Amino acid sequence: MKTASVSQLLGVCVLLLSALTVSAVSLTVSPNLQQFFTGASVSLTCEGQLGSDGWTVKRDTGSGTESCGAGGWGFGRINGPSCLVEKQSKPISGVYWCEGEAGEKSEEVNITVSGKEVILEIPALPVRTGSDVTLRCKKKTGGTAAAYFYFNGRPLRPKSEKNITINMQQSDEGLYWCATDEFGSSPQSFLRVRGPLPPTTTTTTTTTTETDVSYPPSPSLHPPPLQPFVIPVVAAVVSLCLLDLVLVVVLMKWWRQTGRTLPSLQGKVVYEGLTLKKTTNKISIIQSHVVFSSLRTNTASKHSVFI
Repeated sequence: MKTASVSQLLGVCVLLLSALTVSAVSLTVSPNLQQFFTGASVSLTCEGQLGSDGWTVKRDTGSGTESCGAGGWGFGRINGPSCLVEKQSKPISGVYWCEGEAGEKSEEVNITVSGKEVILEIPALPVRTGSDVTLRCKKKTGGTAAAYFYFNGRPLRPKSEKNITINMQQSDEGLYWCATDEFGSSPQSFLRVRGPLPPTTTTTTTTTTETDVSYPPSPSLHPPPLQPFVIPVVAAVVSLCLLDLVLVVVLMKWWRQTGRTLPSLQGKVVYEGLTLKKTTNKISIIQSHVVFSSLRTNTASKHSVFI
């Protein structure tokens, strides 16, 4: 008795968890549009990691839930893995989804069937951020009509156009419709925007192969060449040095020819260790350590020595 109670409790828990869990199965619509003219054919398919076995396409048109292929109590017919809604007079507007045997549900998709003269060509399935979505105002008689496109009550462009392309961002999620001067406006549809797909984590075997790869050249160890503006400066410095050297040589040669001494040598000159010999009465007198403290030259070329 206790075993049966535990089994029943586990079964109830599994059913509750299955109903609350968002399944990996999704409903696809072909063609991928939210709005159709009356009498259009639509194919609905449950796809995903769990396959389509045991999954049923269901809808709610406001008067209750209906299942695909359920005869008089349902809609459409089963065509392999898909539910085919063929041309028929009764409206098929409503909310559609896939439901499993344990009560799991996929994300819902809104489909609108209209008897108006124009409809908005807009995706039925959620779009990813960064993707481009083109909106068109389709005529019942065929072709595309120039129209004003609206988003959440405001016009997207100041003039009418045949189509409009939007690079979708999260802020672009909202209610869209189109309006023409000749055919009126289309029904309104809500476009859902989802974030980018997460990166897939797969285990791959990396093999190393030799390929020709061009690498950027390594930096040179030599100093960089002189910049263009450095060369004139160096040339000027060398020219000044050569000019100074020439002037020094010319001055030295001129001083030698004129017998003049350098200005720096016209100061005090000290002679040390000078030996003076004087002959008096044939007696040689040698005086050593005589120092001439200064040497002066006058205009008469006479030398005066002070001892």
